[in-house]
Amino acid sequence: MARTEKKIGTDLIFNKWGLSLFFVVSLVFGYRAWGYDANGVALGAAEADVRKAFPSAHCRALEWKSQAAERRCDDARIVFGGAEARITFYLKADRVQAFDVRLDERDLERVAAFLKQRYGKPLAETREKIERREGDVREIYKVRWEKGEQRALLTSQLKRRRVDLSVWQGNFEDEIYRVR
Repeated sequence: MARTEKKIGTDLIFNKWGLSLFFVVSLVFGYRAWGYDANGVALGAAEADVRKAFPSAHCRALEWKSQAAERRCDDARIVFGGAEARITFYLKADRVQAFDVRLDERDLERVAAFLKQRYGKPLAETREKIERREGDVREIYKVRWEKGEQRALLTSQLKRRRVDLSVWQGNFEDEIYRVR
């Protein structure tokens, strides 16, 4: 019986070390492996990572006071999922809190397929028809992903020009434009 207890104890120690190693690796590489990203820059990345991945990014303080972010980095043109796009990163305490990718509607299907491969199966994918006035019907396409406190939302008003991908963590969406 003592031998079995010792083996179980050894397995527990190995499992604890294995689990500890897993968490250390997760801390070092986790924000890139599990988080949402744009061309390798994930939520939680530093401003230096943004500048390295997007050398033409223009970073500056926000023009308004917000608890969600202090700075923003804009890059005029990038390639995202095979489509030309524009991107803005929002940072607080030198960490990316959110980013927005804007692209042309003609690239919607390609980018949606890219995001499904990159971010995984979406939590929801909907097409809604909204009737505003007589004969004015708008169709909205939305795809939503969630991983813990992180969210990604791809939206497009079909037959309009712009598609928007918003990616954020925590309460960023509620706080970024809140008037204080």
